[in-house]
Amino acid sequence: MGLNFRKSISLGHGMKINLSKSGPSFSFGRKGMRQTISATGRSTTSVGIPGTGVYYTKQTNVKKIGNFIKSKFGKKKDEEEVTGKSKAIKTASDSKKAKNSDDQNTVAEYEAYVEAIKTIHRSCDDIIEWEKINSDDVPAGYKKGSEDYENWKNLHEMAAKVLEGDIDTYLEVVEQMKPFDDLLEYGSNFEVGTEDSSEMTVEFNVKSDEVVPTNVYSILASGKLSEKSMPKSQYNELVQDYVCSTAIRVARDLFALLPIERVIIHAVDSVLNPATGNEEDVTILSVAIDRKRLEEINMDKIDPSDALGALECNMSFSKTNGFKEVSRID
Repeated sequence: MGLNFRKSISLGHGMKINLSKSGPSFSFGRKGMRQTISATGRSTTSVGIPGTGVYYTKQTNVKKIGNFIKSKFGKKKDEEEVTGKSKAIKTASDSKKAKNSDDQNTVAEYEAYVEAIKTIHRSCDDIIEWEKINSDDVPAGYKKGSEDYENWKNLHEMAAKVLEGDIDTYLEVVEQMKPFDDLLEYGSNFEVGTEDSSEMTVEFNVKSDEVVPTNVYSILASGKLSEKSMPKSQYNELVQDYVCSTAIRVARDLFALLPIERVIIHAVDSVLNPATGNEEDVTILSVAIDRKRLEEINMDKIDPSDALGALECNMSFSKTNGFKEVSRID
């Protein structure tokens, strides 16, 4: 998809910021030839940007748990063809050992996936030190008119605009850095906007039916693989952990990228309306997170649901019924 801004934003010389442990750097690309690679090596894609004011939206296909299960339980050939002929069939003993190994891998990958969607908040982007970038002198050897000098100048000018609270530049930073790319692996859509340089507002679509598994996989005492439907209460709690963990991560990423003091996050999901019998998209979480409060949280030890409950937060949840619609924080 192409980039569609209601408010036009110039990307200048095609500049984008790259972060590493050694500090921020920059790279350049021709129009239509840009590609960003995340720290994990995952390439990013173009996005659509609807909405009003200063907004951008991103979405991608979810890495569904169903695809993972299908890869483990899909129909397999007993034989493998080599130059038009079949290999000898494995012995029963070897086949049993291979199956046991596959079953154990299935459970391990399932458990890792569940843990991943419960602990999204534990990682975030590196902090961009805009004040340092703005105060840096021209690096030695960068002659005026050279490509290196022009690159440094562009980044320096961007830092100045960020520190001035220029909202257009805020949006450019978010678009270039793509802070939520790894979250898109789980299927959420993100819309980000602001009319105040001290805060950002984010709305994301939870897509819990695509992200959160409905079955539980384990190894029985007999050594066989067990596949059972997840109890409703367990499923609801997992959805809550996923939603709250994602909300915290969104705030962490935006605080890392921009000199803002507050992030307001609205989570939207499909919820059954008992009056109509239809699924409807409603706000299930609305939370305002202040930078200072977030910095006090130990991300490795918190329960994300409890952590948000201690903040300015609208959330109605029960283990038996899951989320209910709530009003949005202004």
